[in-house]
Formats: sequence, C-alpha cells, structure tokens
Amino acid sequence: MRTNMDFSPFYRSSIGFDRVFDLLEKASVPQNADNWPPYDIAKLTDDTYRIVIAVAGFGEDELTITHEPNMLMVNGAKAENEEVQYLHHGLALRSFARRFELADHVSVVSAKLENGLLIIDLKKEIPEEMKPRRIAINAAPAKKSTKRIEGEVAA
Repeated sequence: MRTNMDFSPFYRSSIGFDRVFDLLEKASVPQNADNWPPYDIAKLTDDTYRIVIAVAGFGEDELTITHEPNMLMVNGAKAENEEVQYLHHGLALRSFARRFELADHVSVVSAKLENGLLIIDLKKEIPEEMKPRRIAINAAPAKKSTKRIEGEVAA
C-alpha cells in the first residue's frame, strides 16, 4: 500500500531538488495502469540503457519517438482499415502512447524496429564541466627569511 509522503521538511534545507520530489510524489499516486504494449528496460552498463517495446504489427511509419527534456515519448497509431470486416479481431493493434521519465543528461543514441520489437538505446553523458575533478593544492611559497645580524655600531 502506498501512502503520500510529505516532502516539505526537505524543501527547507535543499535547493534544486524540486524535480526529484515531484517524481516521488507522482510515483506514489496510483495511476490507471495501461500496460500495453509490454516493454522491458535494461541497464547494459553504468551509462547505457535499453528500452524494448513489443510493437508487433506496427511499421516504422506508424511509430513516433519524441525526446524532450527529461521525457521520452513513444506513440503508435495504426491506420484502421474500414474495408475489412473481422470475424474475429484478437490482435491488439490499438493506438498507444508510452512515456518514460529520463534523468538529466540521458539522450537517445539509436532506435530500430526488429522482429516486432522497438529497440531504443539510451546513454547518460555527463558534460565535462559537471564531472568530478581533482583540485590541486598549491603550497604557499615559503617566505625567505633574511636574518639580520646586528652588531655594535661604532660611533
């Protein structure tokens, strides 16, 4: 059983995590589960992922993949043939829209339709300026100590 969590204490001490809290709040709300078409999400390496969607019966021209910031949308629309009268219609060729939330810096590398499966490869590419970097510690140059020997001054 899911319960709604109150994230307001986190808002007092964190900055820039609004999107994370919004995702957690959305995940806790039960949604109308339309699980069609079936799909898999696989993590191939630390930075690469693959989404495989079963779209048997759909052609490349009937599928649309749209990548927006932090969102991947896959739509399928089958043109209906009014001339055909079905005696039994058991194939699920209805239109669909599937959305996937993407983390920052995840981009679509490729998409292909193979044997009724739509295969979408994704890669997380963190920009160089956001990667951790080592900061060199420069020691302050030692001050040259000049010793002065004071002697008696002859008058």
